[in-house]
Amino acid sequence: MSLLNIIEIFGIAFFTVTGAIEAKRRGMDLVGVFVIAFITAFGGGTLRDVILNRYPLFWIAKPEYIVGTLILSIATSLVMKFRHIKLSDRAIIVPDAVGLGLYSAVGVAYTIQTGVSFPVAILMGVITATFGGVLRDIVCNEVPVIFKRGQLYATCAFASSIVYFLVRTATGDHISATAASVMTATILRIFSVKYDITLPL
Repeated sequence: MSLLNIIEIFGIAFFTVTGAIEAKRRGMDLVGVFVIAFITAFGGGTLRDVILNRYPLFWIAKPEYIVGTLILSIATSLVMKFRHIKLSDRAIIVPDAVGLGLYSAVGVAYTIQTGVSFPVAILMGVITATFGGVLRDIVCNEVPVIFKRGQLYATCAFASSIVYFLVRTATGDHISATAASVMTATILRIFSVKYDITLPL
């Protein structure tokens, strides 16, 4: 298993949890929880693979990802049910921000392997990190977060994708580039929510 696969697994885990939490907050049963978790975890990477013509899709090539998502969805549901955890809208901010950073790194890394240009690599990082959340919000009958005028979201993925690319290019070190990507996305997202930071336009 490559380092990129390990980072991808962590990204899947974080987005699975955020998807499952969002589904439980809306009163969905286990089937709904798994569907929302699956969409959140795999939506962005699926679109990336389709655009880059990478087949089979990453979760089809590694069906263990699906099994892991199912197990984690069940575990999240059980914890929330038996511990009677009531979560607010802000409950998924931190895990979602970490997922943004991880998936931005993964998206850029996979795109670099195809030899495409810098702008395309950054765009694929943003798509990988955000499109699962777009699908999650649509299925949950919400306007997707990245389309709302509010705290930074897609901007966090954009910044973390750029940071990953620059650090990876400068050092050649995947681990430090990923760490920088995660820190960038997490700090920007948390600060934007805490201080109500929005884009000027």
